[in-house]
Amino acid sequence: MVLSPSAPAAIAPSHTENRVTPTKVQWRGLIEEYRSFLPVSDATPIVTLREGNTPLIPTPSLAQQIGRGVKVYVKYDGLNPTGSFKDRGMTLAISKAKEAGDKAVICASTGNTSASASAYARRAGINAYVIVPDGYVALGKLAQALLYGAEVIAIDGNFDDCLKIVRQMSDEYPVTLVNSLNPYRLQGQKTGAFEIVDDLGEAPDWLCIPVGNAGNITAYWMGFCEYQQQGYSNRLPHMMGFQAAGAAPIIQGSPVKSPETVATAIRVGNPASWEKAIAAQEASQGQFNPVTDDEILEAYRLLASHEGVFCEPASAASVAGLLKVKDQVPDNATVVCVLTGHGLKDPDAAIKHSHNAIHTGVGSDLAEVAKVMGF
Repeated sequence: MVLSPSAPAAIAPSHTENRVTPTKVQWRGLIEEYRSFLPVSDATPIVTLREGNTPLIPTPSLAQQIGRGVKVYVKYDGLNPTGSFKDRGMTLAISKAKEAGDKAVICASTGNTSASASAYARRAGINAYVIVPDGYVALGKLAQALLYGAEVIAIDGNFDDCLKIVRQMSDEYPVTLVNSLNPYRLQGQKTGAFEIVDDLGEAPDWLCIPVGNAGNITAYWMGFCEYQQQGYSNRLPHMMGFQAAGAAPIIQGSPVKSPETVATAIRVGNPASWEKAIAAQEASQGQFNPVTDDEILEAYRLLASHEGVFCEPASAASVAGLLKVKDQVPDNATVVCVLTGHGLKDPDAAIKHSHNAIHTGVGSDLAEVAKVMGF
């Protein structure tokens, strides 16, 4: 509508009148939010990127596949600051390293640990050294470590060879190990269980989780137990761990010398937390099961195409495992699948394993584009 010269101009409402000042308190990071559950004191310099507080997302398509009133959620830890669950443990490990006056940290990694250690070390003003298996680290993760300023050393070997070297380095040289052998890592990672209980109001019936080096399943069980002991929940979940079939030493009962799987983040042949993971599985009356690469990739695509959640392949092992044993899920159960890393960690895998193709060679006119779209 065009106003006539004689019509009075409309008076725009003031955007400052009656404005309510936001009262929401910003999330402070895991250590501050769960300080009473963590081994820190007033003397601990808190190194944080405000990690944690990741969403617990309902997944109706997954629940529909199982049926029988089962509720399924994914704990999307790929939305941590460096894109993986590793930040939960790293904030504490690096804070304690800084408290101790350490000048350098070291880790072995298939990618996510290197990214997280590099970021938090940089935040703390500490040097970071990462040892990776040459040619077996997704480029998204390698790019992070390099840009954060870490010294990246790629060796001719697998993750287990890398871990052996960094353990020796930390024993013989002034560098602090920040792999999950560092007890502070698991202390931080247990907070994922706290958040799940906080969001649901109770522990789930099942917790499905990928298993590589086996630290995370150990940490989650620790967290659920501690929260129950303090009265925050009335029950404990069955811990359901899933290993890639080509890297399943716990299931096979012996180390795998040359582990192989498309899920590079869990490509581990001799887990550091092996015994603790078995203890968690047994105490929770849970299970370990293998999932094939085909099953992992199918779950990977399903999460993206049906739920709008883009995780890295290793994360999808938890969902692949749930679908594999879905007939065992009790009626009306609540299930949480942990998604450990963001899909952009491994963009090559997404392009290679997507069932959709890019339409190329299309002319730059409306008719051709409409034809491709089916109009």
